[in-house]
Amino acid sequence: MDRIYLSPPHLGRHELNYLHKAVEDNWVAPAGPNLTGFEADLCAFTGVGHAVALHSGTAAIHLGLRLLGVGPGDEVLCPSFTFVATANPISYCGATPVFVDSEADTWNMCPVRLREAITDRLRLGKKLKALLLVHLYGMPAKLDELLAIAQEFGLPVLEDAAEALGSRYQGRPLGSFGEVSVVSFNGNKILTTSGGGALLTNRADYAAKALFWATQAKDAAPHYQHSEVGYNYRLSNLLAGIGRGQMELLEDRVKRRREIFAWYKENLGGLPGLAVAPATELPGSRANRWLTTVLLNPAEPKDGASQTSATPESLRQHLEARNIESRPLWKPLHQQPLFAEVPMYGGAVCEDLFARGLCLPSGTAMTDEDQQRVAKALREGLAA
Repeated sequence: MDRIYLSPPHLGRHELNYLHKAVEDNWVAPAGPNLTGFEADLCAFTGVGHAVALHSGTAAIHLGLRLLGVGPGDEVLCPSFTFVATANPISYCGATPVFVDSEADTWNMCPVRLREAITDRLRLGKKLKALLLVHLYGMPAKLDELLAIAQEFGLPVLEDAAEALGSRYQGRPLGSFGEVSVVSFNGNKILTTSGGGALLTNRADYAAKALFWATQAKDAAPHYQHSEVGYNYRLSNLLAGIGRGQMELLEDRVKRRREIFAWYKENLGGLPGLAVAPATELPGSRANRWLTTVLLNPAEPKDGASQTSATPESLRQHLEARNIESRPLWKPLHQQPLFAEVPMYGGAVCEDLFARGLCLPSGTAMTDEDQQRVAKALREGLAA
């Protein structure tokens, strides 16, 4: 049987129009009309004033941290339950991440734990420089509470919306809440440029500085002169052309991901020992449902006993044997060898989620037959 992938790229015909035009006009460098057009599309969609297209979301986080003045000796508050690319740029800056546990509703950073972390780090005399928020699997975080805490303590916010393009919080697009925000266009994201990302901000000076750093920090001179460290972070005009075509399909892609989540929820909801989660969106919010995720052995099993002996790994292997890709939830960063010595506040929630969770195939090109095949394999795996 053909392989069912977790979240493969899904291209339409729109992308070819922009690619052909770029090749015909010889705009194949990291400059050109697709780049400026793609950035304008992102601004129009998110309502943010400025966008800088870069070769990855990781690069966008790195530049965002630099814009916020993060450097050696600083600390940046960050969720533990996220991909390592959220935290690695903190280390690039010579700073230290301070990890904060999740809350059980959205799986994003817990406001209670955040306040605890800030209070304790300040008590210890640490230099807190910024708050890095994440919207995990496209689910909006509890922004009202988190942003209020950041404002109370004077912490600028970098919003990591890498997984959340197309999601909304109280009607407003994610990626528009941070002093600096980032999105990703990696091959597995809801919108892809093969690889890529963007930095979003309402500050013109931040956008200009990010572009300057992303293009090797070349000073205004006829020769190559450099007074600051720069990076080769700019997205190519060709890949931006793919992005322009993808932007035309973004709302359709969000609609389809949400349909896939709803199908799984309806058709897997009665299986013993398995819950499609997180099931509930915050009031007024819309998750893009980038990946549908499930938890095994829900917290309230019948008669006080476990409802299934299956584990995420046994289920993953069962699906893999049937040529279906799945993936564990993110392993908390405080459990990674890389960050073994990093401060952590809480941990029980995200550790439990990792121990019980699995990501299911969620690509927008999935057919009804694909979903039925996944559901059949899950039923078999749970019964094994």
